[in-house]
Amino acid sequence: MPGEKIIILGLNHDTAPVEVRERLAFSRSSLPESLKRLHSLSNIREGVIVSTCNRVEVIASALEDGAALKEIKHFLTEQELEADQAILDDHLYAYSGGEAVRHLFRVAASLDSMVVGEPQILGQLKEHYAAAHEAGTVGTLLHRLFHRAFSVAKRVRTETGIGGGFVSVSSVAVDLARRIFDRLDDKSVMLIGAGKMGALVVRHLQRNGVRSLMVTNRTFERAVELSAEFQGSPIRYEDFPRYLKLADVVIGSTGSPQVVVWPEAVIEALKERRQRPMFLIDLGVPRNFDARINEIDNVYVYNIDDLKGVADENLRERSSEAQKAEEIVTEEVTAFLRWLESLDQVPVIAALRRKLEEIRQAELEKSLGTSLKGLSEKERQAIEDMTTAMINKILHSPISCLKRGPAEKDGMMYVEALKKFFGLEEK
Repeated sequence: MPGEKIIILGLNHDTAPVEVRERLAFSRSSLPESLKRLHSLSNIREGVIVSTCNRVEVIASALEDGAALKEIKHFLTEQELEADQAILDDHLYAYSGGEAVRHLFRVAASLDSMVVGEPQILGQLKEHYAAAHEAGTVGTLLHRLFHRAFSVAKRVRTETGIGGGFVSVSSVAVDLARRIFDRLDDKSVMLIGAGKMGALVVRHLQRNGVRSLMVTNRTFERAVELSAEFQGSPIRYEDFPRYLKLADVVIGSTGSPQVVVWPEAVIEALKERRQRPMFLIDLGVPRNFDARINEIDNVYVYNIDDLKGVADENLRERSSEAQKAEEIVTEEVTAFLRWLESLDQVPVIAALRRKLEEIRQAELEKSLGTSLKGLSEKERQAIEDMTTAMINKILHSPISCLKRGPAEKDGMMYVEALKKFFGLEEK
């Protein structure tokens, strides 16, 4: 492990379009075999493959990073690109040493994500690390690296607000629904229209527990189509005002140039509902719901601009918190590199002690066999203790310097200097 370097080769949503990412992606079922192939490469000591919809990366340790990166590049092209490495040249990035550590810590902390602060990437990293651990391709170095990355992510979540607030219109809508209603699994949703944004909000609501859905559209066949997709109930467009009383959440997603829901219909629905609250999400441009509905008690109306405004504000707050997160990452990278450099100290310190001890014993035996031949056992022990103490005093300064080294930018220079000064290279 001493002397090994951490390297990362990969691509992500910033460097490669989806058509390239999907060709390089590793399926869950192929991961064990792929990890074994990666580990069998001559320059790779340890390896983890991370493959998500937004990134494909190989994190490895190697003694010679240049040769290892070439092997990994060829390994990636074997996926689907018919061994044409030129296809990857414009998309791949490579990191080594401290930059590789920083990159992985930033990925774990969701600073390198498409949406900064999203929590999914940490779970994905843990899954891919577990797969590599199970395949036997992880050793001490990557084990320590990944667990440190997990700790960094936890610290960023705890000490910053980077994960606070939702940053898409659909996720903001779900968050607002949760604030209005104590639970969503017993709530009913009505989707008016077949707009893509409305369908996305429905998907988010269903993922968060909503089970009952009514779908209406001017073209009834389209309402039937969407109902089948979302396992809902189709309603004829001319009948939907009569069903408003059943809807806790109403989503307007039509392309109509005119209002489709008027205050009178909502007031009538509230009477039938005994004033139980209603949440109206107006995604239409022009608006689907009459603005006067906002004045009715127990009705909460948000249009597309309202939702986007909340999302943008949450994103700005995340951006300001991201700087705090970057500072935490920098601090943690420094600490990890100190540990990494300390791995090189141990064999050097041992070799230095061994060399001086060999010199001490050789000179002592020579003297005790000639000029100091007649000494008593007690006198021999006194000289033994004295020379041992001398060696310890001589070693004190260089060993202290080595132990301080990782805290200083010239840490590796001390290791190399001692190797040369005391001829430890061969050892």
